[in-house]
Amino acid sequence: MILEQILVTPMAVFCYLIGDETTREGALIDPAGDFNLIFKMINSHGLNITMVINTHGHFDHTSGNDFIINKTGAELAIHELEAKSLGNIVNRVLSRINGGKGSPRPVRLLKDGDIIQIGSIQLQVIHTPGHTEGGICLYTPGHVFTGDTLFTEGMGRTDLPGGSYKKIMESITKKILALPDETIIWPGHHYGRFPKSTVAEQKRNYL
Repeated sequence: MILEQILVTPMAVFCYLIGDETTREGALIDPAGDFNLIFKMINSHGLNITMVINTHGHFDHTSGNDFIINKTGAELAIHELEAKSLGNIVNRVLSRINGGKGSPRPVRLLKDGDIIQIGSIQLQVIHTPGHTEGGICLYTPGHVFTGDTLFTEGMGRTDLPGGSYKKIMESITKKILALPDETIIWPGHHYGRFPKSTVAEQKRNYL
């Protein structure tokens, strides 16, 4: 599996590029901005981007959807509870401030347990509410992309609409930390000293 962690925008968002080494099919998780850097990575691997996946609907993770989709023809996927937030006026305005645009409508509405196929790679959708109602993580053996649910040193905010401290703690302890200890945690922001962690390391913080 091809995997690139790309730090983008002044909001320190991690965009992830995932690709199948055989088929050269690829996906982007949360392509928030800095498109020249993202496409430099895409082109270096010779990937055809077929899917854009948002871990949740906040503008700092979705403001690049429009540019990427128009350039690649990729389909957009997001949890069914987040779709409404993509088109609201606040998201559109803040996306422009962030250097992007309001997001197109999603093609695929996700729910817990869904599988996203990228070549031979399977990404399992794990619904992890708490930061937002429809926040998700994406799991493939050895790796979990946690969006704003869990960082390497902390968790996402729960004081915004749709947030819940109780729910985010349940998402972290009962879903993310239930994965195998060696699973690498790839967070949605670079908050703290480390760009990645593991389930075993995070268990020391939360269990």
